[in-house]
Amino acid sequence: MNYEFDWSSIPGSLPFLWEGMKISLEITAIAVVVGIVWGTLLAMMRLSPVKPLSWFAAGYVNLFRAIPLVMVLLWFFLIVPQVLRGAFNLDPNTDVRLTSAMIGFALFESAYYSEIIRAGIQSVPKGQVAAASALGMSYAQAMRLVVLPQAFRNMVPLLLTQAIVLFQDTSLVYVSALADFFGAAYKVGDRDGRLVELLLFAGAVYFVLCFSLSQVVRRLQKRMATV
Repeated sequence: MNYEFDWSSIPGSLPFLWEGMKISLEITAIAVVVGIVWGTLLAMMRLSPVKPLSWFAAGYVNLFRAIPLVMVLLWFFLIVPQVLRGAFNLDPNTDVRLTSAMIGFALFESAYYSEIIRAGIQSVPKGQVAAASALGMSYAQAMRLVVLPQAFRNMVPLLLTQAIVLFQDTSLVYVSALADFFGAAYKVGDRDGRLVELLLFAGAVYFVLCFSLSQVVRRLQKRMATV
C-alpha cells in the first residue's frame, strides 16, 4: 500500500510551529550566554594553579561530558521544579519546564564551552602573560585585557559551531513534554494524523537553518585565517 503524502496541515499550523521555534531559540540563546560565561570561569579554574579549583573544574567537565544530555534534562525536569517551588514558594501548578530545560542545557553546555575556551586560552603564547606582567598587570588583569580577547577571537568559529549543535539538541526537551519546534511539529502531526509530513518538514527546517549557519561559520573562519 503506497503512502499518500498530504502537506495541507502545515500552512495552518505555522503559527503554532513558530511558537515552538521561539522556545527552541530562547533555550539556545540562554544556554549559549550562560554556557560561555560559566565555561570561561571553569576554564580559568581548570588552568589555575590552585588545586581545589582545578580539581572542581575538571570534575565538573568530566561529569557532564560523560552523561548523555537527555539524561541530564530528565534529571533537571524532575529535580529543578521541586527546588524552585520550595525555594520561592511557588504554586504547585506553576509550569517551570522551560526554566528546568534552560538550566539543564546551560550547565551541560558549559562543560563543552569550557574545553573550547581552555584550548583557546592555551593557544595564546605564554609570552603575552609575561609581557603583561612586565607592564605591571596582575594575573587577572592580564587574562581579562590580554589573553581572553585574543583567545575569544581564535575561538569564534568553534563557539558558533557549538551553538549550532546546541540548537539541534534542543529537540531533546521532548522528555519534559515541552513544545519546542520539534515537539510542536510532533504534536501537530499526531493530532492530524500526518506525523510523517510534519517530521519531514521539521527536519527540513533544521537542515536549512543549521546548514546555512554552518556556511556562515565556514566563511567567517576563512576570513579570519586570511587576516
